[in-house]
Amino acid sequence: MSQRTVYLIDDETEMLEMLSDVVEMTGLLVQAFSRATLFFEQVTEFEDDSILVLDLNMPDMDGIEVIRRLSTMAAAPSLILMSGHDSGVLHAAEKLGRARNLDILAYIGKPINLEKFKNLLTSTVSDIQEQPLRQLSETEPTFEELQWAISHEQLVLHYQPQIHMLTGKIIGVEALIRWQHPELGLIYPDRFIPLAEDKGMIGGITRWVIEQAVKQKQQWREQGLDILVSVNISAVDITSLTLPEHLAELLADNRLDPTMLMLEVTESALMSELVTSLDILTRLRLKGVGLSIDDFGTGYSSLSQLHRVPFTEMKIDRSFVANITNDDEAKAIVKTCIILGHELHMQVVAEGVETEEQAEILKSLACDVAQGYFYSKPVIADEISESHLSVA
Repeated sequence: MSQRTVYLIDDETEMLEMLSDVVEMTGLLVQAFSRATLFFEQVTEFEDDSILVLDLNMPDMDGIEVIRRLSTMAAAPSLILMSGHDSGVLHAAEKLGRARNLDILAYIGKPINLEKFKNLLTSTVSDIQEQPLRQLSETEPTFEELQWAISHEQLVLHYQPQIHMLTGKIIGVEALIRWQHPELGLIYPDRFIPLAEDKGMIGGITRWVIEQAVKQKQQWREQGLDILVSVNISAVDITSLTLPEHLAELLADNRLDPTMLMLEVTESALMSELVTSLDILTRLRLKGVGLSIDDFGTGYSSLSQLHRVPFTEMKIDRSFVANITNDDEAKAIVKTCIILGHELHMQVVAEGVETEEQAEILKSLACDVAQGYFYSKPVIADEISESHLSVA
């Protein structure tokens, strides 16, 4: 396996010393540049897993110009943004990078805290190493391949534990679909769910996910583990008039309490056909099924959606959680979301919790539940147990 490269564009020698300190632990190859122009003169191609640590405040070519240029290239490294300006500049640069389809891993303010920076870089590298075989297929899956996968039972569910922040006990899981490809390994949903939605297959896939999750929930209950199961549903699903009856029958057949099933809906999904969505979601609540607003804070009409739809849970988007340790604005947003959720009698879940420091801050802000790699990555059903996932 080739050595992973981390590029640094920064004119401060202290940053190179920090990166060099991390090399021993991670096996990274570090290339530092004091000017962005030198970087582009010497580096013309990037490996799939390379990272660029970019200071926005460079004299010859600033970070925004670098982002613009990277977005025109066939392949670009993942980015960690830095700046000594106020956090608003970092936020704007992050949004710009994402809008230009670049992978923004994190943003951090200067002066840099050495320990936090080392933790950020090592955890980022670990996360990249965990992502299995996404790059092995140079072409996107075809409709025929996805049909074959479904008919030959190649779709599987993994479950990410949700931890109660006060007790440290597992109280639920989020069911996450994967494609277990015989040659390419584990394929993540961002590679095939858009295709399923485009080809009208998503309804059938969602119902399969719900059925499998409910059956697994029953098995766990028989083993003495009574936990809530969350399932993501799409815009197509929440306009299906038969969904409430189908779920009610499924839960009755498996003798399961409807309150132990949570359906997660994104704000963008709600915007497609709001009247029909309200019809379906309200009927689901009447039948006892929980409703979660997913990725809260990233949409354009969050507050109006909370007012219209009878949600029982709010999931704070990981983009805010990732920055609560070094960004006062992100922390303020998370705190406000938690207060708002509690005032509306909702359980509040923080997604993407990666470090103990993030977990402690969330606990101090009275967040109810957390999920993320700090507790556990998504695992197969047999690896879910109350004992090994309890954290003090």
